Amino acid sequence: MKNNLKLLATAIGSLPHTNPEEAVNLIFSCFPNSPVLPTLAHISPNEGMTAQVSENIPGIIFDKEDNRWYIDQDAEDFYEKLEEFYLDYESIVSEKNFDLLDKYGITEEFSSTISLFLDKVKENKPKAVKGQIIGPFTYGTTLIDREKKCAYYDETLKEIVIKGLTLKALWLVKKFKEASPESVPVIFMDEPSISQYGTSAFITITKQDIISSISEISSILKENGALVGVHCCGKTDWSLITQSGVDILNFDGFYFAESLSLFSKELGDFLQNGGYIAWGMVPTLDEDALKAATVDTLVDKFEEAKSYLTHKGIAENLVIESAFITPTCGAGSLSVDLANRAMVLTSDLAKALREKYLG
Repeated sequence: MKNNLKLLATAIGSLPHTNPEEAVNLIFSCFPNSPVLPTLAHISPNEGMTAQVSENIPGIIFDKEDNRWYIDQDAEDFYEKLEEFYLDYESIVSEKNFDLLDKYGITEEFSSTISLFLDKVKENKPKAVKGQIIGPFTYGTTLIDREKKCAYYDETLKEIVIKGLTLKALWLVKKFKEASPESVPVIFMDEPSISQYGTSAFITITKQDIISSISEISSILKENGALVGVHCCGKTDWSLITQSGVDILNFDGFYFAESLSLFSKELGDFLQNGGYIAWGMVPTLDEDALKAATVDTLVDKFEEAKSYLTHKGIAENLVIESAFITPTCGAGSLSVDLANRAMVLTSDLAKALREKYLG
């Protein structure tokens, strides 16, 4: 599989566009072999990373006064819906009754691009098709109950979080396969909050808690033919990702390559066992750096980032054949022009690296 996917470019997902067709066309223009389902939160807050996965999950509601999502265990029908949810989950996961997945899918109210995107996938049949969900740690520490306690601290609520995310991601895998059976489904879990692991904010949460949460989702997706990645655009304990059973580690290689190299032993084992690193090399969180970037400067930046690993004894050919290229993070906070620039630069950088290393 690596021969087919090495040095492919893709994106994180969020864009600032307010025209779904323009966003989808941009994605397929820049990433014809590995398009990503774009999320357009400027059209609707329902396309934000928390909201988009919260539809039809028991107990999860949006409070307009507080402008945030809650899990409400006190709702009259909470336990009735929860029982139905668990039964559906077991039927889907254990018995492969995927017809039930549509109950937990992402509707057009929560994704203005989903239908257009799937039509394009069906038409173009790319090598890989990428979707994304918020990761379980970030989701579980964002959602709170009525006592303002994070869902992640309650075992029942954490289970809803993990199982709900699994069903959302499985639905994406199903839809991608239906649109293009030969394409490899790729699902990233966006986990910005794991950069806070070990801080006072989450002092009681253990490393194994996070690894187990990610692994539970990842293992089911992989059983159903998907490649699974974790995206974190800050510094973290990178072994949280390499030990969680996922296929792809996506990080900000523009700023944090040296941080990654501190885990060279774990990374070497991860790559030897078939893992990928998705190098976030186009700086979407730094507008000045993005405006100044060229393909040549980004190639130099990649070489510098790569050297942190090769100087620690990881073979260059292993790094290259295990590499994806992405922006450092989503582009939803940029102007449309800068987001377009970031997508084009990501595509052109990957092309330049393929020409350099693959001929």
